Amino acid sequence: MNERIENYPVAPTEPNPGRRTIPLIHERSRAGRRAIHLPKSDVPSYGFEESLLRPEHDVPELPQVSELDLVRHYTRLSQTNFSIDTNFYPLGSCTMKYNPKINEHVANMRGFAESHPLSPVESQQGNLELLYRLERALIDISGFEAASLQPAAGAQGELTGILMIRAYHQQRGDTKRTRVLVPDSAHGTNPATCTMAGYEAVEIPSDSEGNVDLEALRAECDESVAGLMITNPNTAGLFEQQILEVTKAVHECGGLVYGDGANMNAILGIVRPGDLGIDVMHFNLHKTFSTPHGGGGPGAGPVAAAAVLADYLPGPRVVPDESGSGNGDRLPLFRFDKPKHSIGRVKAFFGNFGMLVRAYTYILRHGKTGMRRIGENAVLNANYLKHLVADEFPAKFKRSCMHEFVATGAIFEGVHTMDIAKRMIDYGVHPPTVYFPLIVKEALMIEPTESESRETLEEFAAVLKAIAREASENPEILHNAPYTTPLSRLDEVSAARSPVLCYRG
Repeated sequence: MNERIENYPVAPTEPNPGRRTIPLIHERSRAGRRAIHLPKSDVPSYGFEESLLRPEHDVPELPQVSELDLVRHYTRLSQTNFSIDTNFYPLGSCTMKYNPKINEHVANMRGFAESHPLSPVESQQGNLELLYRLERALIDISGFEAASLQPAAGAQGELTGILMIRAYHQQRGDTKRTRVLVPDSAHGTNPATCTMAGYEAVEIPSDSEGNVDLEALRAECDESVAGLMITNPNTAGLFEQQILEVTKAVHECGGLVYGDGANMNAILGIVRPGDLGIDVMHFNLHKTFSTPHGGGGPGAGPVAAAAVLADYLPGPRVVPDESGSGNGDRLPLFRFDKPKHSIGRVKAFFGNFGMLVRAYTYILRHGKTGMRRIGENAVLNANYLKHLVADEFPAKFKRSCMHEFVATGAIFEGVHTMDIAKRMIDYGVHPPTVYFPLIVKEALMIEPTESESRETLEEFAAVLKAIAREASENPEILHNAPYTTPLSRLDEVSAARSPVLCYRG
């Protein structure tokens, strides 16, 4: 192991003279070339109103190329993409874990892939049963009373939870609660969620051990507090050691606790958030239950709630229809039902069904024993990797981490975290999350996930050690990295402020 780590192959230290950018498709455009010939329309044409049309001079001419040139263009583009199926992807907080191919096989079965949400309930009983069974599985895993599969992403599930808390207070006529407490170790979307729900976000600092500062929390707990948004394990990769005291303090002032379940893969099968005083929580199915992630979706962010909030879940939900059951061993039929005080729909239809099929397949494939092993391996991998690179990239907090750890890149003179991240690309590794959480200077948030082998972790440790040597001996190498990509260091500030969002011709 040590020999492999110390003698890891050196990455390029200067641009490859043979490197070129992907050929731009408009450079191959020639008048009259066509990639496809559409048949003549056999239905009447429809003319749009002149006011709805863009001026002709404002519409760039699309490239005219052959089918072969078009295929090569998009194939080359696809080959520049980085994916979990090609290389290591230690993206902290976002959990880029492997998506088992059995999930894809099941989700593409005809009865799932070709079902339509407007089909009669009678013809979709198998699909409704899957939704019901997935909901029950998530409830059993998390320790809550009820759940809704409707939210389409983690951020939407987060907003759903806070809207449920708001509806709870409003239904009781308790309108003086205007603030939501948010630890500085929580996910970055939490303050935005508070604002969207009409609340003021109040930041609570962390203590020296990376926990919520309990005294600071208690000082803010009064009758104006609607609730607390807490991520556990938090974004520093640490379990809240005083979680019971935290939830108790919020409940004693009449508030409710929202739990961000994005990091649940670290505690899967080990501890249930519903047993810790959490009142409502969302799951990221792409993180804990292996559904695809990235590229803008589709995602899935189911929400589970304790008894106090179960009646406020989004509806409709799938429930057994006992009156429709047959004789003997037949399972009851299923129907839709809306919770008593439901906040209503948060998405058209019943959730992103394909993602839900994948998650249910993953749960069935692993079972109860496998769920716990996932959590244990996630924690083991993160702590092993943290130990391997402790000298070069020390973690901010010294106690054992959960599924991820946050190291600092601020130990090399003249080198920043962004330099380190860019250099990783030359070694064939996707950079981890950088500069987050904000409570760690020059943060590198690293998550190996439970999917990776010991050999992969050791190879990544070797990469980090090699980069550390370069940072100490010749930092200029890092300043100009990456060298192996079609484009090198980009002006990311200008790209963010003045993006080019469409083809210009």
